[in-house]
Amino acid sequence: MPSAGTSYDWAWVDVAVPRMPGRLPGVSMAGFRQRSPALWDIRMVAYPFVTLFVDLSDTETVVYDARGRTRRGSVVAGLLPGDFRAAGRRVECLQIRLEPIVAAAVFGVSAELSGAVLALEDLWGRDAARAEDRLRATTSWDERFTIARDIIGRRLEARPQVDPEVAHVWRRTLARRGRVRVDGLADEVGWSRKRLWSRFRSQLGITPKRAAQLVRFDHAAHLLAAGHGAAGVAAESGYVDQSHLTREVKAFAGLTPAAVAEAPWLAIDDVAWPSH
Repeated sequence: MPSAGTSYDWAWVDVAVPRMPGRLPGVSMAGFRQRSPALWDIRMVAYPFVTLFVDLSDTETVVYDARGRTRRGSVVAGLLPGDFRAAGRRVECLQIRLEPIVAAAVFGVSAELSGAVLALEDLWGRDAARAEDRLRATTSWDERFTIARDIIGRRLEARPQVDPEVAHVWRRTLARRGRVRVDGLADEVGWSRKRLWSRFRSQLGITPKRAAQLVRFDHAAHLLAAGHGAAGVAAESGYVDQSHLTREVKAFAGLTPAAVAEAPWLAIDDVAWPSH
């Protein structure tokens, strides 16, 4: 989940990525180890995947503030979490991004996850502590990535998947960077617009239209971070004009396009998530 703000120095953070990414479709991972004793506080920005943060810190712990509610340790951030911040010092964290169609099976409560940040223990019960213990038993990121794949993979095998039609619509939305029409997608899967809207929302916790807007925003945010001007980004991303882009960016991030372009997380996005 990208972050916003301009004061964080990523030179103090070691970033690890899997040597063999993509072994679980719809799942990507990165490990973060902060070496600075200074307290950091980062504002998070909406991202079109559900994000699992596994806290592996030795002494300190990551503190999350979601709309005024504080949580510590390992959490799951659903789509559109709103005002969401993370803070800590000398922390270590495994971050796992899951496509909504994968998260629906891994967590089984996609509708409840929409707009929420929940403790992993509330979703997995005792399995959350067991997962943390397995991951803490090694300091090797390669081994941690392997363990995490095993944990996620087992949960995927044990739980029902979303409807193939819902999965198709999500993948089309992602592939076309949000530039889709709901009626057209409904026709592709042979469903009525009403049925698609209902099934998509019940299984992924978000409407097809909102999902398209979120994916489009994410694409625009990365273009802004790459140095493209707002007017050009608006045209390339399918917004009516620059004012339309500004309204959408403020709606999703609470920031101006210029502020999103300077988000510190986006500065290392290609490092942590090379397949973005």
